[in-house]
Amino acid sequence: MMDERSAREFAERYADALNSHDAGRIEPLVTSDVVWLDPSLPKPARGVQEVKDFLRRSWVAFPDLQFTSGPMWMEPNGESVSWSWRMQGTHRGVIDPPGFAATGKRIDIDGIDVWDFAEGRIERARAYYDVASLARQIGAMPTPGSAGERVRVLLQRTQARFARR
Repeated sequence: MMDERSAREFAERYADALNSHDAGRIEPLVTSDVVWLDPSLPKPARGVQEVKDFLRRSWVAFPDLQFTSGPMWMEPNGESVSWSWRMQGTHRGVIDPPGFAATGKRIDIDGIDVWDFAEGRIERARAYYDVASLARQIGAMPTPGSAGERVRVLLQRTQARFARR
């Protein structure tokens, strides 16, 4: 069971680990069989090595990626914590998956992680943030109301028409 003070200290260690760009610093914060769900992953990362690989790919795509801590919420039993954050960085490397090329554009995204704990470590992490906003900010998705959006809508309608046949 985690109290509020311990949860805040843990969140700061977690943010420091992410901001250090040293994948090894996440290891003491998660269980060996951690399940890590992130909307940018095609499937959950399972185990410390997959989480570290995901973080390394993120830091390649955004070499100046930084997280700022926001408010936290705890379940009454202290087994789960929600941590709000702000993620900022510059898209200077390939985002893999899916393979988006570097654009040099800045991102500024707010999100929330929900952590379930076992023995003081994260055993299940779920990240929630607006992937569409991230895609717009790096230029992978058109802005609402733009000509690019209208073209993509036409393409989607054409695909849907052929899929119904």
